[in-house]
Amino acid sequence: MGRKDLALIDPGPDVEDHVRALVTWVEDASSVRILLTHGHGDHTGAARAVAAALDAPIHGPPELDLVDHPLAEGDEIETDEGEIVAVDSPGHARRHYSYSWPSRAALFAGDLVLGRGDTTWVGEYPGCVSDYLASLARLRALELQVIYPAHGDPLEDVSEALGRFEAHRRARIREVEEALRQDPDASARGILESIYGRDLHPELEAAALRSVQALLDHVQSTSRGRGDPSAG
Repeated sequence: MGRKDLALIDPGPDVEDHVRALVTWVEDASSVRILLTHGHGDHTGAARAVAAALDAPIHGPPELDLVDHPLAEGDEIETDEGEIVAVDSPGHARRHYSYSWPSRAALFAGDLVLGRGDTTWVGEYPGCVSDYLASLARLRALELQVIYPAHGDPLEDVSEALGRFEAHRRARIREVEEALRQDPDASARGILESIYGRDLHPELEAAALRSVQALLDHVQSTSRGRGDPSAG
């Protein structure tokens, strides 16, 4: 974002041709700052190489190894096309920021939502499901006109898109709740099979199991918070 004083958000994977193209694209800028949304390699792999080539600092959420300048919620980064503001938006990852562009009512969402489908992966850490739903609510409060996800097309009907991603997550929560009603001792693997059947591609199984475990933890912790006697 920007032309002369610019912010490069999530430089992407560590692929030589990709890194070279990025450096060539921004090398005439007066200043470049790299912003990371979160630490997954498809977003951060090129960060060190691009930073070294351009002598550019790396900003992003605290506690990411690559980040030279940790940002706090609300911190502003100036560009020649307006300021962008760090928005704490965990869920897909524990340390995940989105970046709002207030003058355009826009947001760069990282992997909080995608430009296709109705789901992103939520299974990295305990509490991620609650964090994810809270982050979607935070985005609604920003009154955005467009969201730019890291993957896929821009989301120009923001209300519909956020509603779609929330509806998917809440539907999964209800499926876990129903599985537990039928079998209070159901395991995450058993629930996985009840939701996805036995035809889940082996390459997707580990990620899907972690997602179901996160849903199960969410349902159980929510039940305990309500004082549900069957949740013990």
